[in-house]
Amino acid sequence: MASVPSLASSVNQRVADALASALPEAGGADPLLRRSDRADFQANGILALAKKAKANPRELAATVVGGIPTGDLIQEIEVSGPGFLNITITDRAIIETLAARAGDDRLGVPFAANPGTTVIDYAQPNVAKEMHVGHLRSAVIGAAMVEILEFTGEKVVRRHHIGDWGTQFGMLIQYLLEHPHELDHKSDVEVSGEEAMSNLNRLYKASRGLFDSDEEFKTRARARVVDLQAGEPQTLELWQRFVDESKIYFYSVFNKLDMDIQDPDVVGESGYNDMLVETCELLEESGVAVRSNGALCVFFDDVKGPDGNPTPLIVRKSDGGFGYAATDLSAIRDRVGKLGATELIYVVDARQSLHFKMVFETARRAGWLNDGVKAVQLAFGTVLGKDGKPFKTREGETVRLVDLLDEAVERATAVVREKAEKVGLTEAEIVENGQYVGIGAVKYADLSTSASRDYKFDLDQMVSLNGDTSVYLQYAYARIKSILRRAGDREPVAHPELELAPAERALGLHLDHFGELIAEAAADHAPHKVAAYLYQLSSLFTTFYDQCPVVKPEPELVVGENRLFLCELTARTLTKGMSLLGIRTPEKL
Repeated sequence: MASVPSLASSVNQRVADALASALPEAGGADPLLRRSDRADFQANGILALAKKAKANPRELAATVVGGIPTGDLIQEIEVSGPGFLNITITDRAIIETLAARAGDDRLGVPFAANPGTTVIDYAQPNVAKEMHVGHLRSAVIGAAMVEILEFTGEKVVRRHHIGDWGTQFGMLIQYLLEHPHELDHKSDVEVSGEEAMSNLNRLYKASRGLFDSDEEFKTRARARVVDLQAGEPQTLELWQRFVDESKIYFYSVFNKLDMDIQDPDVVGESGYNDMLVETCELLEESGVAVRSNGALCVFFDDVKGPDGNPTPLIVRKSDGGFGYAATDLSAIRDRVGKLGATELIYVVDARQSLHFKMVFETARRAGWLNDGVKAVQLAFGTVLGKDGKPFKTREGETVRLVDLLDEAVERATAVVREKAEKVGLTEAEIVENGQYVGIGAVKYADLSTSASRDYKFDLDQMVSLNGDTSVYLQYAYARIKSILRRAGDREPVAHPELELAPAERALGLHLDHFGELIAEAAADHAPHKVAAYLYQLSSLFTTFYDQCPVVKPEPELVVGENRLFLCELTARTLTKGMSLLGIRTPEKL
């Protein structure tokens, strides 16, 4: 596996070397190279350097140009405006670089220079509660970040911080104790997620009804919370039944989402119970937390309530109970101390931003986060309905995630079926592709929007073959596969000696940018950058295919082989990029 330097980095190096020899005091200065519509690249760094060195920018630019060799990598350089450099690459360099990429199973994408260990907290459903549309984004964005970071060589530890603790369990456990068969399964056959959830729903409603109407039951339920927190064996055993039943349901939903969630990665709130007392002691002893009205609190100068009084982070309540903060701080201690994290990423709703800001600051004051360990919240916006308001059913209920995914697959299957005869799909392939297209559509709509923004959930748009949708990308991939099949015995071969058409050059330069794009998406925690890159790749391929005949009318042999080579590398880049987003690419569509 050999990483391939991109054309941009090679050009950047040449310009930087020429800059350093023209202006030695500017050694190591950044030429500020970027893609340009006037040439292949434009270097803008000379202006600022000339100003600093009190030199004439156009004269400095001319000196730099004189020191850059041309012919192999760079075809021509011209000075434009007040000292910009417009740089055009040779056709040979484009194809040779792409050929090197094609020869590597990682497409020449380098590993990160100093990989660390990232613990990523995502997909956090609640035990005994149904997953709704609000759970979608954390799961989808988190899973994509895991894939992108792992591809760069980072060691990634997944953590699903499920809501499996708290006062509501007193009510549920007490009810199950008094009605022991409520979670029994109809048969020994594997239980479906749907059956598990309907068991839990039924039990939740019944126990809630009793809790609200029967004072004696309410008293027993509250006493049960104390037993749970004290670790009383029978109470814990019944609590575990709720967790296990919920997992059957969770895994069935993640399965529908085509996501791999492993049991050891599910460490809920309960996983940190043994650390809570010690976390509070450490905070109090170090003076990070102080007693206020009987509660253990951490105060911040810049966090005040509407009345102007400081709003603290409450680590332990005055009744001795622990809040979310104690659990989250214990989780940080565990992830840094035991798992050796150098970075913590929390894929959590933007509405919890203040909580996490306070938790991270507290952990920094306590020394659990430092220069060697950073924590970030990858905050995401809300899923909206077509009307631009938070997504609800007609009855005003939150939308069940399962219903949403089923409908997406149903719509997608109809779209696939329309074209099935033309490409000769069997019924089994129609069903399978319907799954891939439907789930891909939901994931892509989420991932093609910057995480922090809200987005509209519009299934008609999502499964459309036109526009910025995953189906458009999946269709581009399937189309290339069909071109390669139709080419028969003609092979994809790179021919660096050829002159390239404008559409071939544009496609080639974009293919070469894949590695830099992945590094940027990983560093910025921005899967939407991968989605944008892939959409542009598909658009550039469409233009290339329209303007440059590949199979019909048949071009001369070497031109055809070179174009088949560009087709094949585009397909490999598309399928790799899509897999990083958790989206499958069917061979026929």
